[in-house]
Amino acid sequence: MTQHAQEASDNYKGVWDGRIGFGNKPALLVVDFMQGYTTPGSPLYAPGVVEAVARMPRLLVAAREARVPVIHTNILYLAQDQRDGGIWVKKAPVMRAMVPGNPYATFCEEVIPSDDELVITKQYASAFFGTSLAPTLVAMGVDTLILTGCSTSGCIRATAVDGLQHGFRVMVVRDCVGDRHPAPHEANLFDIDSKYGDVVSLDETLNHLRHD
Repeated sequence: MTQHAQEASDNYKGVWDGRIGFGNKPALLVVDFMQGYTTPGSPLYAPGVVEAVARMPRLLVAAREARVPVIHTNILYLAQDQRDGGIWVKKAPVMRAMVPGNPYATFCEEVIPSDDELVITKQYASAFFGTSLAPTLVAMGVDTLILTGCSTSGCIRATAVDGLQHGFRVMVVRDCVGDRHPAPHEANLFDIDSKYGDVVSLDETLNHLRHD
């Protein structure tokens, strides 16, 4: 742990360091693991995402064996000139690549959804914003969201905040989220763990799925 990280941890101790733990019924949410983030030469390429995707098969196998619901999200713009991306595609025009037919908008091979797994398409950062995710989870009786995907500082953070605000226990699997640079990745994990959910290891998550 760096000096700044230790100082932040000490400053937050006893104030912003509560734990919520896993609840009774989890669902695994896999956010935007698309090839644009893992293809060298892509403007979205993020080494941290490559590493996170490589760790996902173990978690997917465990979730499927435990009969835990697995939900995937992708980003796709369907309107002309990506108008359904609103101000976000103006702020971040790199996202305009997320259109049907662009290889960057296809799922990474390691996390291709099974035929019986739900895919929710979104146009903004949070997996909850403008989608049916929250009522779908409620209808399934889910109380815990095991959160994976990319990027940590963008869609993961936004989904974690909204997950909490919709009443779910948010468990972010540190090993299975990634970003393009370690600094925003670590800063956002710290902030999520402090205020919006629990940041947990892959091994801790696997143990929960196999024994609970």
